[in-house]
Amino acid sequence: MVTFGRLLTAMATPFADDGSVDYARARELANALLETGTEGIVVAGTTGESPTLNVEEKLRLFAEVKDIVGNRGTVIAGTCTYDTRESIHVSVEALRRGVDGILGTVPYYSKPPQQGLEAHFRAIADAIDGTPLILYNIPGRTAVNMAPETTLRLSEVPNIVGIKEASGNLDAIGTIIRESRPDFLVWSGDDAITLPILAIGGYGVVSVASHLVGQQISRMISSAIDGALDEATPIHHQLAPLIAALFATTSPIPLKYALARCGFPCGSLRLPLVDIDDRSAAIMDAALAKTQIDLPTLGAPAPALSR
Repeated sequence: MVTFGRLLTAMATPFADDGSVDYARARELANALLETGTEGIVVAGTTGESPTLNVEEKLRLFAEVKDIVGNRGTVIAGTCTYDTRESIHVSVEALRRGVDGILGTVPYYSKPPQQGLEAHFRAIADAIDGTPLILYNIPGRTAVNMAPETTLRLSEVPNIVGIKEASGNLDAIGTIIRESRPDFLVWSGDDAITLPILAIGGYGVVSVASHLVGQQISRMISSAIDGALDEATPIHHQLAPLIAALFATTSPIPLKYALARCGFPCGSLRLPLVDIDDRSAAIMDAALAKTQIDLPTLGAPAPALSR
């Protein structure tokens, strides 16, 4: 079974000036993430603006990122939508591009019942023929929460290897950690509570902040796993203002602003997302001023973006 690593990054999708996907910059960004502590890269997830990417763009992104990553890390493809048939089709095609695993987001908009969620993920897991599938529960985006009982039933499927949990419910997350099979892994889906999830037995994080502070998050995880909370806790508190700033408005708007401010611009956003507002930009600027950034630059720091 593939080992994905404890620090996974939900990678932003770079866009060129004409709004097309900038595949060359995507390769550069993936490489920079690996150099700063990331062990696996989630491509075309929420942070990658997946709802605005068409199937052809996603498939090329999977291929380009896997090509640059090679065996230095893993690539997890965000392939799943509210349509089970499409999710299966894109997942199978992603595997042909060499990805190491699939991220299965809870279907959004249609608000299926728990039985529908279970049937959806069982169908995808069966179709990908043993390839690892990581579930993703994020009720704030999908309008439906996958109950821990549903996750526990799905954890019995051999190639459903874990879950990215962004429900914010530590009781539910603890239940999953405690009652799932021993090798079923739980990654935090919320940077702000990675340390608490690690403290109750979580495995790692699928991070947004690791674009900017991957080395520091990696040290926090290692310290927590080693039981050195006196080392992990100060890092958690030091990074808290930056993490809050990354969600001052809809993600990944603040992230793309921060990448530009730190000298690694990845283009604008696709509608309906828009450039950052003045208030959120000020919050991010203040957080960046207090944070040691790990990401290498592509040149001189960018000037303040016009808004």
